Amino acid sequence: MKKEFLYLFLASAMMACTPQGDHKGGATASETNGETTERNPTDSTCCNSNLPKRYGVLPDATSLSSGKRNKFNHTGMKLIPAGSFKMGASDKEGRRDEYPAHEVKMDGFWIDETEVTNAQFAEFVKATGYLTQAEQKPDWEEIKKQLPPGTPKPSDDQLQPASLTFSPPNGRVDINDVSQWWSWTPGASWRHPQGPNSSIKGKENHPVTQISWFDANAYAKWAGKRLPTEAEWEYAARGGLKDKKYPWGDEDLTTGKVKANTWQGEFPYSDKKTDGYGNVAPVKSFAANGYGLYDMAGNVWEWTADWYREDYYQKQQQQGMVSNPKGPKDSYDPQEPGIPKKIIRGGSFMCHSSYCKGYRVTSKMKSSMDTGLENTGFRCVSM
Repeated sequence: MKKEFLYLFLASAMMACTPQGDHKGGATASETNGETTERNPTDSTCCNSNLPKRYGVLPDATSLSSGKRNKFNHTGMKLIPAGSFKMGASDKEGRRDEYPAHEVKMDGFWIDETEVTNAQFAEFVKATGYLTQAEQKPDWEEIKKQLPPGTPKPSDDQLQPASLTFSPPNGRVDINDVSQWWSWTPGASWRHPQGPNSSIKGKENHPVTQISWFDANAYAKWAGKRLPTEAEWEYAARGGLKDKKYPWGDEDLTTGKVKANTWQGEFPYSDKKTDGYGNVAPVKSFAANGYGLYDMAGNVWEWTADWYREDYYQKQQQQGMVSNPKGPKDSYDPQEPGIPKKIIRGGSFMCHSSYCKGYRVTSKMKSSMDTGLENTGFRCVSM
């Protein structure tokens, strides 16, 4: 039943996913280690894209009382100077929602130099008693609204607090079938990111994962901060460089010194770990960008404040130079029109050039707000 339950949650993802490159139904992961050079005319997936809304529990993060808020300071943050930049993809490697590139003007702001760590999130939980969505029992009445009519209710032992964990297969699989490497795992949460037998003990300086957008937003409010807009995130990720592919410039990821925590080998079953890590790496394991920010490429995807709409950049370009854009007013994903989604940025340890180049500074993905995953975390900003 566990396998069947996973398929219920991933049904829409399996129908919608179309990875980068020329893979068709039944294709396997590419063996190439080269870079994708042609623009993909259709929407593309990533290691965790299009996973549908699962919990149906949408907490109000504003319920945190002022008495439970942390005393704010800029410790561990970097000041990003005011300026302007061209937001979006200028080359041929982007997805449709990365075009057109358009001019954006930014005020200065502060941003965390690393992803929020397990230690920092633990401090928040200790102070507030906050319970993440992965630690809450799913609501079947909400879940079944997303599934085909007549879908049978899973057994009660399957409707338990759980989350999705990365489970690499033993060999090549249909790369369109995300259930081949994601497992619905009871007991998985930020404290146990790979399942109940895993632990964050000794990993206090690793990015916290298995965090939904609501969880990230609740932490940000407690810390006296907020989640970054998509524009703030990309502006900061560029590190002061102009029209470059990556936070470090245009040099290919596989050339020269190791630059980020990504997948080396054949996704999703064979990771050579030439970057030194087979999963999430401690923060500051790789060089910072020009603004002193770490892991703006790879390691874990990062939540932003912005709603997702595929055509948002087109509307932005029509306005000419825009200042401090805050994203569209609502969300619409034509692949899953009934599920509101937020934008995630930066890629993760699961990104590979044959499948998902999420480590490009313009790359974006969308995720349902209550989805927490083993490769998704966040960082905060403030003025």
